[in-house]
Amino acid sequence: MLTIENLEKFGADTKEGLERCLGDEGFYLMLVPSAATDENYENIKKSIEAGKLDDAFEAAHALKGVLGNLALTPIYDPCSELTEHLRARDKMDYAPLLRKLFAQRDKLASMIG
Repeated sequence: MLTIENLEKFGADTKEGLERCLGDEGFYLMLVPSAATDENYENIKKSIEAGKLDDAFEAAHALKGVLGNLALTPIYDPCSELTEHLRARDKMDYAPLLRKLFAQRDKLASMIG
């Protein structure tokens, strides 16, 4: 179940997220599910698999913004790390970072139902 308490147990900085939503808990909780279903997760993965690091960077950067605004730290952190590697166009195996990103997204999704 998606609650402030469960998000805090997940590691989200709900105080910060709520501040960005002007303290409106209902609004914040309405926005959080979009972070689990954002199309940019798949866009990042597909772009990396196709070797299109510029496209992957754009998707990761957009997703990072969503996650940061909602203060979903457990997903934001691996997304931020991924974004910086993509920004630098690092030639590396992105699979471990993708697994971490998707695992945290899946944990959030399990709270949503």
